[in-house]
Amino acid sequence: MNLLIAVILIVLVLNATLSFITVFWSKRDVSRIWAWLVVLVFVPVIGFVIYWFAGRRISDKKIFDFTSQEIVGREQIRDNQKYYGHHLHLNQKASMLVELFENNSGSILTYGNDLETFFDGRAFFDDLFAEIDKAKDHIHLAYFAISNDVIGNKLVDLLAKKARQGVGVRVIYDAYGSHGTHLGMYHRLLKAGGTVYPFLTRRFQLLALRINFRFHRKVVVIDGKVGYIGGFNIGDQYLGKSKRFGNWRDSQLKIIGDSVLSLQSRFFIDWNATAKKQDKLSFLEDYFPATQVNGIHPIQIVSSGPDSLTAQIKQGYLKMITLATKSITIQTPYLIPDQPIYESLTIALAAGVKVNIFIPDRPDHPFVYRATQYYAQEFIDFGANVYRYDGGFLHSKLLIIDDEIVSIGSANMDIRSFELSFEANAFIYSSYFAKKIEKQISIDLSKSKLLSKKDFETQGFWMTVLQKFSRLLSPIL
Repeated sequence: MNLLIAVILIVLVLNATLSFITVFWSKRDVSRIWAWLVVLVFVPVIGFVIYWFAGRRISDKKIFDFTSQEIVGREQIRDNQKYYGHHLHLNQKASMLVELFENNSGSILTYGNDLETFFDGRAFFDDLFAEIDKAKDHIHLAYFAISNDVIGNKLVDLLAKKARQGVGVRVIYDAYGSHGTHLGMYHRLLKAGGTVYPFLTRRFQLLALRINFRFHRKVVVIDGKVGYIGGFNIGDQYLGKSKRFGNWRDSQLKIIGDSVLSLQSRFFIDWNATAKKQDKLSFLEDYFPATQVNGIHPIQIVSSGPDSLTAQIKQGYLKMITLATKSITIQTPYLIPDQPIYESLTIALAAGVKVNIFIPDRPDHPFVYRATQYYAQEFIDFGANVYRYDGGFLHSKLLIIDDEIVSIGSANMDIRSFELSFEANAFIYSSYFAKKIEKQISIDLSKSKLLSKKDFETQGFWMTVLQKFSRLLSPIL
């Protein structure tokens, strides 16, 4: 018995020691340090298994693969803006946000852009497939999830057809986000001459398994002239065919104009950090054509991820919230703000800014949804209007301030998107476009319930406990 106690004590001491070494070895946010210490110390041994899949940081070599990449096409994008600079002017709020992104990410403001929005999966996929079918030179796709289902295989068949026609087809997908989809699904595309890579994989897949540091971007570029960015992945559930989720409500942009070149530049970085040497891309005019679009929407494409210590998109969200003087509208499936975002929203509310927040009516990740409910109650207490969207699953990642500036992309209003995932958003400086989005918000309001404290007071004791516990885990959810 004494020997058993001694062994247990030794294991616990070693576990605690290794816990501190493991967590403090890499540079992390303080809140995540403490969250992981709780897991590692109070769940001995098993905590390290959890950490292996959910806590490990991306390797220094992979970070270098990103940071060493040349930003291809930058000069072409800048040259295209000379035509617009003398007659288009932004207001002070927009100018401040533009300068922030120029400094924290090198994002170039592009002027000549036409925009189309999609909130329904059927309309989006119909348009996407039609544009792919018209491609003449190249098709570049970078997606978190491409599912091995009806719509996913329909996409692969179409891409294979275009590859046989001589169009350059390149696909990046996240192996974790694609639910086990592997290269076998793309065999016919590879045989037709396309090129496909799972994002940042290793030779030994068991070593690459991790929940964090996922490729969450959703970007398409066709012939350097048409681009898509937003929240839709590729899969049947995004067509509303999932019994679990029902109708799928998302936000997606189709861009024609100079911002497509910014999407192309982003794709080049991701591709060249992932692809083998013989498949890497270099600048060609066909990839970055001179645009001739008389669009009216100024846009910046901003990306962020664990390859940078600067949380570019989060800084953009934070700046938008602090710039707001009238209204803030947020749509997010996951409402798990870090402390700066939380405080900026409560300050805005205290200053009389109207804050509307839309969240889903059902979970897709249990702890994440309970943490979302916790923060929903917090913001209700501070005076925000929190709406539960009852028209299906709300997956939209949307932020609007003062009917002037809009952000749409892949980044949720949560810590994971801010610090743990590779994201991409479009920031649009257009009151005309903002008012167009507000029309869709009005439709969403008709399908939503305004939540109150009473809705949570009747939920039961254990649900309250689960929400508070989930909030403690929020830095690592």
